[in-house]
Amino acid sequence: MGYRYSVFLQNVGSCFDRYCPAYSEPFSVQELFDRAASIEHLSGVDIVLTPEIAEQWDEVKAHSERTGLAIVSLAVDLFTQSKFKQGSLSSIDAEIRSQAIGATKQAMDLASEANCGMVTIWPGQDGYDSLFQADYIRERDWFAAGVKEACLYRPDIDIVLEYKLKEPRTHSYVSTVGVALLMVNEIGAENCGIALDYGHALLGYENPAESVAMLKKYGNKLKHVHINDNYRHWDDDMIVGTVHTLEFLEFYYWLSRTEYKGWITVDQFPYRENGRDAVNESVQWLLAFERVMDRADPERIRDLIASKDAVGASRFMRKLLFDQ
Repeated sequence: MGYRYSVFLQNVGSCFDRYCPAYSEPFSVQELFDRAASIEHLSGVDIVLTPEIAEQWDEVKAHSERTGLAIVSLAVDLFTQSKFKQGSLSSIDAEIRSQAIGATKQAMDLASEANCGMVTIWPGQDGYDSLFQADYIRERDWFAAGVKEACLYRPDIDIVLEYKLKEPRTHSYVSTVGVALLMVNEIGAENCGIALDYGHALLGYENPAESVAMLKKYGNKLKHVHINDNYRHWDDDMIVGTVHTLEFLEFYYWLSRTEYKGWITVDQFPYRENGRDAVNESVQWLLAFERVMDRADPERIRDLIASKDAVGASRFMRKLLFDQ
């Protein structure tokens, strides 16, 4: 298969949650790049473009060149700043919407400077928490209009929407693969696609392999993949393969069958573990899944799918993993 693997740069550093503001000492940009570069088979980094990172952009580019780690995607920071607490591109405040569009355009410009062709929008604050709190139509219209304006601003840079059912809002506007497809198809820009986060798909009670297939069928919109694992109840961002091991086999099959050519980015929050080591373990799992599926006979899989034989499929997976 030979996929290219990346990691969110900040994920090899110190993580935080609602209870603890930092689980380890902070790392400099140089240290983060060095930690990521020490992981074999990683060839890129995704970066959340916080205001602090934007101020250090020349340093970020220099360390990217020094380590040989490509900048794969810039994620617009529309979720950590308090001004976006009631939404960014869907805010009822026109000035806030304008600032969100401006931040997206800035990310696109900086991406171009770094030979990065993709900007990710995870609209974590765009949604609602309470009944009678939101205009479900108007706010989605504002959101789509903002994304379209950014797409038209730089057709040379892809914008990918990362969907998620909930958190930090109890309900997100771009919530599931189906909703994301509706939104992207309404926007109608060639450079607008979807980022599938494996953990977000699980949280939405999706089968990630089916989500890959849907993104292929309805417009070939899969442009980026984030990878992690969880127990479905929450976006736990755990080491890849440690919970949903079998599902990753089918996921890789459908990535191959749909001819996905993009990056696979490790996106996990190793709160209490050493971030570098936890990400390395995820990469080792991903490479193991690749090796397993490379030796699987695709015609055999097609025959199993065509027969809808659940017992045969179970036997196939068991033999593939354990040779028994």
